[in-house]
Amino acid sequence: MNKKELIAAIAEEANVSKKDAAVVFDATFKVIGKALENGEKISVSGFGTFDVHERKARTGKNPRTGEAVEILASKSPAFKPSQVLKAGLNK
Repeated sequence: MNKKELIAAIAEEANVSKKDAAVVFDATFKVIGKALENGEKISVSGFGTFDVHERKARTGKNPRTGEAVEILASKSPAFKPSQVLKAGLNK
């Protein structure tokens, strides 16, 4: 399902226009993105948790040359599904 299809499904489920659903959809992900940028954790009961994982700096290997390469520390967004969501997938 892509963004357009998801917005259409939300509009139908909530019985609102696609335009209104798109505004709420965009705002939701904008707020989630800003919260993650600020290092906040977002928990949605019955769905899951969005969080930021920090990766430490480390030494890697260039697969082509075998040469050691320094990999910088970085942050990455992560999602952990709730037990309710997992149970729904494994019916």
